[in-house]
Amino acid sequence: MRHQIAGRKLSRPTAHRWALYRNLVTDLIRYEKIVTTEAKAKEARGLAEKVITLGKEGNLSSRRQALTFITDKKLVDKVFNELAPRYAERPGGYTRIVKLGSRMGDRAPMAQLEMVE
Repeated sequence: MRHQIAGRKLSRPTAHRWALYRNLVTDLIRYEKIVTTEAKAKEARGLAEKVITLGKEGNLSSRRQALTFITDKKLVDKVFNELAPRYAERPGGYTRIVKLGSRMGDRAPMAQLEMVE
């Protein structure tokens, strides 16, 4: 039984899975909209919201924590200078998942992960 086991393994080793999450969140911040599988979108959503919350805190410590997860310094600047002021009054829920149907090749359920305006 899987009692109190959170998260999905996505059939990947731990390092590969975390690299995938970092790439998904980085692309979400860069393009503000990505298309991926439903499971990957659901996992990346929480991580993206944590990074934006770090941006709302705005201090040096939170900037360094964001840099450990997002490797592109320009995107960390975008989080702190553009996204954090946009969501300053919002207490969470910075992203939305829109289900798109199945992928043609393997019928995997697809979803669009996007930033809320």
